[in-house]
Amino acid sequence: MTENQTIAIYTLTSELHDEKAVSAVTNEFLGSLGIEYQLKGSDYSDYGRQTLSLIYVRTGGTEGIFRRLLPELQEKSTAPFYLLTSGKSNSLAASMEILSYLRQRGIQGEIIHGSSHYIARRITILSKVAQARQTLNGTRLGVIGEPSDWLISSHADKEKINERLGITLVDVPIQELIDGVKAEQEDAIYKALKTIIAKYQLQGFTLRCFDLLTAVKDTGCLPLARLNAEGYIAGCEGDIPAMLTMMISRSLLGISGFQANPSAINPETGEMLFAHCTIPLDMVVRYELDTHYESGIGTGVRGYMKEGPVTVFKVSGDLTRHFIAEGTLLRNEAKPDLCRTQQVILLKDKSLTKSYFLSNPIGNHHIILPGHHQELLENML
Repeated sequence: MTENQTIAIYTLTSELHDEKAVSAVTNEFLGSLGIEYQLKGSDYSDYGRQTLSLIYVRTGGTEGIFRRLLPELQEKSTAPFYLLTSGKSNSLAASMEILSYLRQRGIQGEIIHGSSHYIARRITILSKVAQARQTLNGTRLGVIGEPSDWLISSHADKEKINERLGITLVDVPIQELIDGVKAEQEDAIYKALKTIIAKYQLQGFTLRCFDLLTAVKDTGCLPLARLNAEGYIAGCEGDIPAMLTMMISRSLLGISGFQANPSAINPETGEMLFAHCTIPLDMVVRYELDTHYESGIGTGVRGYMKEGPVTVFKVSGDLTRHFIAEGTLLRNEAKPDLCRTQQVILLKDKSLTKSYFLSNPIGNHHIILPGHHQELLENML
């Protein structure tokens, strides 16, 4: 484990308490968590440099010590303050006073307290989220062409995205891609996209893909499916919020996401049909090639994903809203009158079909992820 991937634990201890007794409690408490960490003690010189920095409030009477440290710690890190406490020697009471002090000043923080199992799980989640935020910071995502004309609600606030996630959105003219496609002899769209990725140093992009239908008489569906499987974010229709959702998912979970439209909803049962003409090839157990549904030309991808638990996820373009719902992929379908990849998903909470999808949705595209990930995603946002 490298330094920037570690959990660092710093300590706050009152001078009134016996160090030998406090150290014995510390060893027992931290040992019960079963996690890997670096114990930094009261030396805060490298605070904030690791993936996750925790302040272990070992005793009461430490509130004044923390108040004196606070300006220095704020200079070193903008992350929330995580106050770890065993509850021994009035440590919980001191943590509550410290957290109250932080809240009065609009500073984020949290007390991590409870059973060893709960504390270990909470620290693991916070560490994964912190690592994902490190991954996102400095990411460059391309917008190749403007968002498709019908995505009237799916634009984004570039400044807020950069401020909150450290992601830079890079505008790339669609004509640059079209010219690149025309210059290639075979596998043209895929190779032209790889050229743009390299030129602009992108970790992913969203593509105004329908322009390719008229300009080069082909589709981006298969190239996007391949690029996603290679670890890039490759989104459709210039949908920036969908691309951000996919990027957040990959940084946190390390998996690809299926960008799809809800095509049919049953509010009474909670069943939903999602469909699109491309899906990352690393998400499917098998796939078939067909034409692109709307145009009847080019290549569309009909992918079959393993049935089982899934999560439906979406963030808004200004990051002020998000939607996360767990469910089950009941079956894959292959109806001729829909986009080629089709998934029937049953939401755990069927009321969301009406209260969210039919009343207050975040655009039309949503991202389908294999597995249940609501707790992790909620902590990321």
